[in-house]
Amino acid sequence: MLFPEKIIKKFYKIEEGNSFRRVFFTMLIGSGFAIITSLTIIIPVFIENLFKIPKIPSYPMNYILSIPLTAAGLFFMLWSNISFIKAKGTPVPVNPPPVLITSGPFAFSRNPMHGGMFLLLFGLGIYYGSLLSVFLFIPLYIFLDIQILKKIEEPELEKRLGEEYIVYKKRTPMFLGWRMRVK
Repeated sequence: MLFPEKIIKKFYKIEEGNSFRRVFFTMLIGSGFAIITSLTIIIPVFIENLFKIPKIPSYPMNYILSIPLTAAGLFFMLWSNISFIKAKGTPVPVNPPPVLITSGPFAFSRNPMHGGMFLLLFGLGIYYGSLLSVFLFIPLYIFLDIQILKKIEEPELEKRLGEEYIVYKKRTPMFLGWRMRVK
């Protein structure tokens, strides 16, 4: 548990620093997250093409399945970002909103942006017909993301927002409409 505590302290130091530092680290961390997330689709598709691994049956079934998942994912991500902008913050932990957001998609999920990202990734994996994406890379990405949320982000939110976040956490599911317990 020592490793996450060090990370939380670093977030606080950046959070409390000057605005240039917060903006710089917001862009750095946001870009890193976007690159890692993109690689969750790019790498398995590349491997499948390189080794001629069979794909998920394609047209029209992949479109029928992927378009609603991708659209729903984009919708929740956009709605979450709008909520962050209204609260004068970002989803990046070093530049958070000054208050707990409990309206909009956050009334239904503590992490609607992550839930939306998961839907988007599955939609893209199905669209590209990638078995490795859908059955290995995306589930691994989700598992690791949940670990980061539970061990780093949520303890930081509890420290920063106190009892208000603890009550919100108890009454609001981690993702879109379902409760998930990960210890």
